[in-house]
Amino acid sequence: MISRMNVSERNIFSRISVWFLLPILALNVFGLVNLYSATHGPSSTDVQTLFIQQIIWLVAGWGIFFFVTFLDYLWFNKLVWVVYFLNVGALIYTDFAGKVVLGGQRWIDLHFFRYQPSETMKLALILILAKILVTKNPEGRGMGLRELFIPLMLVLIPFVLTVKQPDLGTAMTLLLIGGTMLFFVKIKRGIIVFISVIGIIAMPLVWQYGLKDYQKHRVLTFISPDSDPQGKGYNSIQSRIAVGSGQITGKGFRQGTQSQLEFLPERHTDFIYSVLSEEWGFFGSVIVIIIFICLFLVSFEISLKARDRNGALITVGITAYLFWHMFINIGMVIGLLPIVGVPLPLLSYGGSGMLTTMLGLGLVSSVAYRRYLF
Repeated sequence: MISRMNVSERNIFSRISVWFLLPILALNVFGLVNLYSATHGPSSTDVQTLFIQQIIWLVAGWGIFFFVTFLDYLWFNKLVWVVYFLNVGALIYTDFAGKVVLGGQRWIDLHFFRYQPSETMKLALILILAKILVTKNPEGRGMGLRELFIPLMLVLIPFVLTVKQPDLGTAMTLLLIGGTMLFFVKIKRGIIVFISVIGIIAMPLVWQYGLKDYQKHRVLTFISPDSDPQGKGYNSIQSRIAVGSGQITGKGFRQGTQSQLEFLPERHTDFIYSVLSEEWGFFGSVIVIIIFICLFLVSFEISLKARDRNGALITVGITAYLFWHMFINIGMVIGLLPIVGVPLPLLSYGGSGMLTTMLGLGLVSSVAYRRYLF
């Protein structure tokens, strides 16, 4: 132990998990190659600069990653309430005065950068839930309604504010992240049954009064996209054509007709996986999924070996964040889920998404970095 600590003191990088870094780097490479193709079609001069911007966000993201790695993750507990309510305030501001893009009021225009508060809200939610759940359930017993009240409110507040933007996809990821963390800390069986029944009863009410007309139309066209092939069903149809046309080995780098001829909408963000599948085929798309699975498995191992329950819950939350984004995005582009506008982590273009993802991964790396200290 002494000799290992001496080595660690001489080389602060020796405790960083290489097995955690490798899948992140691999996804970065896939993402940049794919984004270059998606933004450099015959008439893509208006989006070619996005590739350079993504490299800048990626470099900044790695800087954040290493900074957070060397910073003790428990330090965030001192600021977790401030961070949470600052994000809530930013969501409220966005709902009333945010920048409207493609019908969604989801961004704050900082002139040099469009900040999306709902992205950083995911990390704020993970950090505050990790702190609260450890406090409310220190012995890991099943939680009842009284212990769940505050955690549920902490999830529902940003959920409602995000739905109002409207951004149902991001709002659903907030619920899924919170639900995953609650699952791992154990909830009494009766409470799970109660929540499930309430959810089933609420579904027709949400459909009737909670969803806007375009959201209902989106669900209906998901069930039958051919009913509106030039309208709400267009994105889903073009995405499935792109994925299917790649077949086994793909059409080759920058040879995809759906992406290069710009039939595929939002090909650099929501539908980046469609570009990947068309150009690299079944093999390429499966390799990316395998890399994600490797990242999840390493993260799960880190959570098991964390020095405390707070670190374990942070790691579970970040892993849930990555998993649900991947699951929803891929399910969306291959036609198994409705189109809800959820990006693919580390591959889709976006400054807020990239910086938030790398910050989250830095937190997991911080947990892994400190498992050797005791």
